[in-house]
Amino acid sequence: MKKQIVYTSMALLLGFGACAQNKTAIQFSQSISKDNAYKHLSVLASDEYEGRETGKKGAWMAADYIRTQFKNLGLTAPVNGSYFQPVGMATYSLSQTVLTINGTPMESLKDFVIQPNNVTLKGFTFNASEVLFAGYGLNKGDYNDYAGQQVSGKVVMIFAAGDPTQKGAAPAATDRTAMRKAMAERQAKISYLMDNGAAGIIVVDPTLDNITPEMKARLAGSDQVVLLKAANVERMQNQKSPNVVSVNTATANQILKASGSTVEALQQQITAAGKPASKMVKVDVSASAMKQENKVRAENVLGYLEGSDPKLKSEVLVVSAHYDHEGMTTSGTDKVFNGADDDGSGTTGVIMMAEAFAKAKKAGKGPKRSILFLAVVGEEKGLLGSDWYSENPIFPLKNTIANLNIDMIGRTGTEYQTKADSTNYIYVIGSDKLSTELRQISEATNKTYTKLHLDYKFDDPNDTERIYYRSDHYNFAKHGIPIIFYFNGVHEDYHKPSDEIGKINFPLLAKRAQLAYYTAWELANRATRPVVDKTDTTPAR
Repeated sequence: MKKQIVYTSMALLLGFGACAQNKTAIQFSQSISKDNAYKHLSVLASDEYEGRETGKKGAWMAADYIRTQFKNLGLTAPVNGSYFQPVGMATYSLSQTVLTINGTPMESLKDFVIQPNNVTLKGFTFNASEVLFAGYGLNKGDYNDYAGQQVSGKVVMIFAAGDPTQKGAAPAATDRTAMRKAMAERQAKISYLMDNGAAGIIVVDPTLDNITPEMKARLAGSDQVVLLKAANVERMQNQKSPNVVSVNTATANQILKASGSTVEALQQQITAAGKPASKMVKVDVSASAMKQENKVRAENVLGYLEGSDPKLKSEVLVVSAHYDHEGMTTSGTDKVFNGADDDGSGTTGVIMMAEAFAKAKKAGKGPKRSILFLAVVGEEKGLLGSDWYSENPIFPLKNTIANLNIDMIGRTGTEYQTKADSTNYIYVIGSDKLSTELRQISEATNKTYTKLHLDYKFDDPNDTERIYYRSDHYNFAKHGIPIIFYFNGVHEDYHKPSDEIGKINFPLLAKRAQLAYYTAWELANRATRPVVDKTDTTPAR
C-alpha cells in the first residue's frame, strides 16, 4: 500500500508525468499477449458464432464462452450466483398491415410500407372519404403548404422530401450526415401533423418505387428491431401513434386519380409557380396496423473480482466491451459478419485483463478495489445491454469509480493507414469529460508503460461521427461516472462481413489492451478514486 501511495504522490508532484514502473503490474501483464488474444478471438470471430447477433444463437454461444472464461479464472458470479444478467429485450412485430384505396387492397412491401416504430402497442386505424394533399408539408417564409387548410381530423398526404423554396436540385442524401438531416426533416413534418391533430399521414416516398428483393427482406425484417422491454413498453403505451403509411409513386397516383393529378404534375406545378398546390382529394382510404411483443433472450456476462483492501473493496471499477455484432446476411458469398475488430477485439481484451488480475489475486497481489469485468450485449442495437446495466446495476453506481470501455482495438483505422505511427496509436475518448484527473492518470500510465500516441480527435463536441455516443461507456457517463473509451477508428471493413480475424494486428491489439490494463491497475490500487470535477457539456444523445 505504501509503495502505491508513494507512486501516486510522485505523479501528483510531477503533474502526472511518467513515474517508476510497477514490477508487479508488469509481471501479471504477461497474460495480455498476441498469442492469448488469438486464442480467444479465433473462437469469438469464427463463422461458427454466426456474427453474434443479439437474440440469436451466435450471441448465446459467445455469452457461454465468456462465462466459461470467467468461471475458469475463478471470478465470482455476481448475479445471484450467476454470471448472466438477463436483459429485458423484445421485438415488436406488426401482425397486421392494411391499406385500401376505394376498397381495393394494396400489397404491403410493394405498394406501401408501415414502419413498426410508427405504430404503438395499441395499433392504429384510420378511414377517410377524402385526403388533404399538402405538397411538401412545409411552412417556411412566404411558402406554406397548409395555408387555408384544416389539418385536424384529416388524412394528410405529403412528399417525403424536397423543398420548392430552394433553387436547383437538392443534393442526393448519400452520406451519413445528409441522410440524418433528411430523416430529421421528414420527422419534423410528421411531428407537425401529429401536433395539429391529423388523423392519418400518407408519405409519398419514391425510394419505394423499385423495391429490390434485398430491400424487401430488410423491410420485412424491420419489425424485428430489438428494444429494451421495460422502457419501451412504457413509452409505447403512453405515446401517441403517428399513423404513418409510406407509399410509392404509383400508389400515390391512385389516391390522386380522382383529382385529375399525378405526383409528377403536382411537383412541376409547385416548382413552376413557386406556390403550394394543396387541395382536398375525394377518395376512400383506410389503413390499419397491429403490433405484438416477442420476447428476446439476451444477457450481459459479468465476472467480479473482489478487492483486497477492506476499506476500498466496496468501490468498483468496471471494465467493459460488447460481445455482440451484426449476425448474418442473405446476400453475397460471405454471409457472416464476423466482427473480429468490432468488437471481438475489445471482448478479447477484457478476457485477457480478467486473467491478468485473477492471476494477481491468486498470487496474493490482487487489486485493492474491486473490478467488474462486464461483457455487454445489444450494443449494435442501440447500447441496450449497457443501458440495462446502468439502470439495473448489480453494484451501486455511486460506488462505481470509473468505466474503461474497449470497442475496436485490433486494426488500423482509415485515417492512420498512411501515417508513420499507424501501429502505435489509439483514440482515447471521453477521458476528461467528467474528471480532469482521469485523463492525467491515463496519460501518466501511457508514458510509463505503453507509449502509444493518444489521439483525442473524437472528444470534439462537434464531431460529425458522434463517436462519443456510439459505445457502451456513454451509459456510465450519463450517470456521472468518469469513463475512457479506447477505439482504433473505423476502417474499410467496418460493419462488413470482411471484418475477419485475418486482418487483426495482434501485437497492436495486445499493446492497446495493456494500456487499459495498466490504467485499470492504477485506478484499482491508488489511494483515492478519480475526482469528478467537471460537468459534461456534450449535448445529450
